[in-house]
Amino acid sequence: MEVETPQDAAWLRDYQRVADAITWLDAQQDAQPRIDDLAAALHLSTGHLHRTFVRFAGVSPHRFLSWLTLGSAKVLLRERATVLDVAGAVGLSSPGRLYDLAVRLEAVTPGELSRAGAELTIRYGTHATPLGRALVAVTTRGVLQLRFIDPPGTAADAVAALRAEWPRAQLVEDVPATRGVADHVAGRWMSAPAGAAGGVRGGPHPAGLAVLAVGTNLQLRVWEALLRIPEDAVTTYAQIARAAGNPRAARAAANAVGRNPVAVLIPCHRVLRSTGELGGYRWGTTRKRALLAREAARAEAT
Repeated sequence: MEVETPQDAAWLRDYQRVADAITWLDAQQDAQPRIDDLAAALHLSTGHLHRTFVRFAGVSPHRFLSWLTLGSAKVLLRERATVLDVAGAVGLSSPGRLYDLAVRLEAVTPGELSRAGAELTIRYGTHATPLGRALVAVTTRGVLQLRFIDPPGTAADAVAALRAEWPRAQLVEDVPATRGVADHVAGRWMSAPAGAAGGVRGGPHPAGLAVLAVGTNLQLRVWEALLRIPEDAVTTYAQIARAAGNPRAARAAANAVGRNPVAVLIPCHRVLRSTGELGGYRWGTTRKRALLAREAARAEAT
């Protein structure tokens, strides 16, 4: 079982405070609340609120909170939309075109899928991350799943879902084997903003991760397209469909985005509706807004 450290507890506490802040801001959207008002609503001092949001987002509360409003997705689409290049062939292309060089995709073969995991050993563990508690599942060929666990769901529920998807695989709880993936997520989260010295694109990458992806050719191309979205940008479902080589398949592309098996590692949170609406998110729109706000605020600060 996972042993929670003081850092783990701090991450979970900070994320919950950010989630509570989003809920409160939504309820007060017409009142133009101040930072002091938010601090009081969260039962924190202004100084404590400042430290919480700097730890979580790497920027001041004022800068971060400006991107948490309900209308911020439209501003993101207007100011930070990117046009993705079109994938040239079915399947996975060279990683040289990816912004996220730290993640590479490897496809599960049809035979492996048809055997429902027979002869496959899946090691799993639950871990605290800066975005909440997550179940991580890995094989010798790469990360199979990274799914967040939000109440009322439990770790046991997440493991049961994993077992249902791979009924013939051998599942082994192995927290040390999955710790590296959680550390990778934390390392990316705590790194400098995009373009800054030592940042994700401006400095050395964390150790690369392979993702063992289970999907159709279109889904694989969609997930690869997601890896081509810069950290300080967003795109639309229509653009993702175009980049995946099928511009008329926006709905299918949206479904593929929603089926991303590895939260955060493949940045499906950076896709918005063409209208500037937030759109859905498999791991909850609160988490999507927190991710987008953090990335936009940090990019704006550089």
